[in-house]
Amino acid sequence: MEDQVPGKVSLVGAGPGDPGLMTARALELISRADVIFYDRLIPPDALSGARDDAELIYVGKMPGTVHNPQEEINRRIVDAAREGREVVRLKGGDPFIFGRGGEEAEELAEAGIPFEVVPGVTAAIAATATAGIPLTHRDDSAGVAFVTGHRDAKTEQGIDPDGSLALFPGTLVFYMGVKRLAENAADLIAGGRPADQPAAAIQNGATPKQRVVTATLGTIAAKVEAEGIRPPALIVIGDVVRHHSKLAWFGNRPLAGRSVVVTRARHQAGKLAAMLRGQGADVIEMPVIEIQPIAPDREALDVFARGEIDLICFTSPNSIDRFFEVIGEELEMDARDLSTWVAAIGPSTARKLKEYGIRADIVPDRAVAESLLGKLVDDGHADKRILIPRAQEAREVLPDGLRQVGADVTILPLYRTVPVSPEPEVLKKAAEADAITFTSASTVKNLLAAVPDGLPGLVNVSIGPVTSEAMRKAGIEVSAEAEQSDLNGLAAAVAAALNCEPGEAEL
Repeated sequence: MEDQVPGKVSLVGAGPGDPGLMTARALELISRADVIFYDRLIPPDALSGARDDAELIYVGKMPGTVHNPQEEINRRIVDAAREGREVVRLKGGDPFIFGRGGEEAEELAEAGIPFEVVPGVTAAIAATATAGIPLTHRDDSAGVAFVTGHRDAKTEQGIDPDGSLALFPGTLVFYMGVKRLAENAADLIAGGRPADQPAAAIQNGATPKQRVVTATLGTIAAKVEAEGIRPPALIVIGDVVRHHSKLAWFGNRPLAGRSVVVTRARHQAGKLAAMLRGQGADVIEMPVIEIQPIAPDREALDVFARGEIDLICFTSPNSIDRFFEVIGEELEMDARDLSTWVAAIGPSTARKLKEYGIRADIVPDRAVAESLLGKLVDDGHADKRILIPRAQEAREVLPDGLRQVGADVTILPLYRTVPVSPEPEVLKKAAEADAITFTSASTVKNLLAAVPDGLPGLVNVSIGPVTSEAMRKAGIEVSAEAEQSDLNGLAAAVAAALNCEPGEAEL
């Protein structure tokens, strides 16, 4: 039997904790991997793009514990590659900056395993940027040094035995610097660094939970202790810290310090989550529904195939994606074969049509079935042959109303929504959030199916009147409703409901 050709290992930097700062190459490799070994400090939802059949193995380390020793991690990575599998080793920050990526790469090289290294945005770069602290500055610093705050485990020497670090003419950034901060600061002062030089501690940098405290080198340890700053945190020492008060921007965003639950299906949650994160929110993705395709009704599909349709009404982006998937697979047709009028229930659905090169002929002012029905009647389409691709279970307002005015309506069910039970850990976080968003009646129904008592105490924000009606019927108070029934309107409604000035949410 021939020897197994080893797979490749990719040592991938996942960045500082913001999923928006992950590189395109990192996301590509995650989507292709057979197995992913991941650390504790990777961004939320960093693994959401992994294949359904990918093996996800947690190898994180908590400070002060002996779990997942590095030698064992190295062995497991090599073993997986020797099985011919494509392996991603996903590490917070950058693999080669205090990430032990060099040790893992050496192990792979010695084992003859092909590998690549994908850089990530390291915490020192990201956290200082979000804190408004430039690492270099024409007036204050011509260089920067990244330093570990740990002491040599073998010698227990201080961080600066010869005084050279204290005299470094630039900015010092300490990783893992909280535990020994008082000792390290004392060493630097003893080596000649001014005790009154500005210093900062940045906890959970570049994430919605970021905290920044400033002091001087001589007082930073006491300030960190008093303010309860805990790992993961960086310590920044240098004159550049003085710019923080003027340049800090991260905490000034509308939803900074607020947490928001998104209940959309996982594959749809990304855009709304990105909008909210862009406003500074800590987003908790808790999908309570899943979109499942169903076999199309052949008779209804044949009506379209024979050209016996004058107008197609799309009532959601899901219906558009599934419709073109079905006509491609079943009829070998695509958007170029549409010779009908096209209606979209609202702006989000119209934007989805544009992705297929189609401009909607009819879009009502409000994204509800009642408004689309009125628009179709007013525009003279009451006598048309109309196709409605949609979910298996949906409101009958549009088809019933069209039939009442004389339209010949064909319904084409293409998918169904099924409930998803939130994981206990996610549900626990959601219960402590500030707000929760509902984007459809299905999200309302399925949340209560999973959590009968709901999530009391949260601000409940609805995407539009139909969803609001479902919330009220279910006994959920509607705290706010989007003026515009799309994701932009929903993001703005969240900010307004939390008494924040909404910023630009459009993506």
